[in-house]
Amino acid sequence: MADAGMGAFSVFFTQCASFLAHQEEMKRRKGRSNAESLFEMVNIPSDNQIRELLDPVLPKLLAPIYRIIFERLEQSGIVDTFRSYSNSLLIAMDGTEYFSSQKIHCSNCSHRELANGKTNYFHSALTPVIVQAGNENVISLEPEFITPQDGHEKQDCEITAGKRWLNAHGAYYARRNATILGDDLYSRQPFCQALKDQKLHFILVCKPDSHPYLYESVAFLAAQGTLGTYQKRIWNGKHGEIYTYRYANLLPLHGGKDAMLVNWATLTITHEETGDVIYKNAFITDFEIRENNVEAIVRDGRARWKIENENNNILKTKGYHLEHNFGHGSQHLSSVLLSLNLLAFLFHTVMGLVDEKYRLLRQVLRKRQTFFQDVETLLRYFLFDSWDDLFVFMCKGLEIDTS
Repeated sequence: MADAGMGAFSVFFTQCASFLAHQEEMKRRKGRSNAESLFEMVNIPSDNQIRELLDPVLPKLLAPIYRIIFERLEQSGIVDTFRSYSNSLLIAMDGTEYFSSQKIHCSNCSHRELANGKTNYFHSALTPVIVQAGNENVISLEPEFITPQDGHEKQDCEITAGKRWLNAHGAYYARRNATILGDDLYSRQPFCQALKDQKLHFILVCKPDSHPYLYESVAFLAAQGTLGTYQKRIWNGKHGEIYTYRYANLLPLHGGKDAMLVNWATLTITHEETGDVIYKNAFITDFEIRENNVEAIVRDGRARWKIENENNNILKTKGYHLEHNFGHGSQHLSSVLLSLNLLAFLFHTVMGLVDEKYRLLRQVLRKRQTFFQDVETLLRYFLFDSWDDLFVFMCKGLEIDTS
């Protein structure tokens, strides 16, 4: 089982679909392989063996690895470098789809009926990450899979999965002073209440169409001239941009008697010369909003987009092939392989944060694809006793000074 798990992980970590086949050949030629020295495999499994052995495995069994890595980063002080407004850690939540087919499906698939009468089967998951405005790195946390739940007639959804994630991990990250970021889907009272119950802060997108009563309150305050306003001009290198912030505190989230009171802020960015709107968005939060902090709170709310740009987009387009069907199985294989792929991405992130040679190599080679192509070639032809030996070899070849 360990060989099967590490075998699958090695393919994602090296971003080489043929890694195990290459190592089988090296084992025949040299009597030893990088699968043994770098990934501690005893026997190199075949693709079919990996799929067969991993299919019954519950993906939640891999969850403790995320916590271990987080705590190592915490102990080293790296987690603190990700802190934002009010010394908080920003955790962006979003769902992403990673498998879709009209033919292949399993008992854990979700499904949707298409306009042509056919059924589309798919897998999706909630993939929370720690983000920070201006930081290109994100730290992946435990995923939550969106799958049919025992005893529930309704199909599982992103918000329900989000509540499960909060029940499992919310208290732990609340002790780390975490703030949850999310799109408009999350800014409903049941989810906001779940966040408050876990003692988590929140900054969530809040759109007028989905919160008409709240925006009636905003319109009333604006008409009375009591809506907080703050404006600044920023030069972007080509032209001036006007940042206009508006904010208010203690607004009802909906029109019911039990409405939660939230604080609200919006940012509108306009072209100084033309007046064209470049950006506009609004957020609700439990942080009290004032003129001296509205900019920081909105900046953190906007950092939610990093889960799309620095997480989901990279996983889908930069070598991880998140949406590729590596193996579906009949039980949990698809979810387990996704977990291993996410862990590979997390390990790459950690290496970029703590390993100077890895960081220098990535900087010199620039493109992620170039780096992993070089790694694939070297691991195919040369045997290395450790990852550090590999990185030393690469640095010498590229004449990178590591002293």
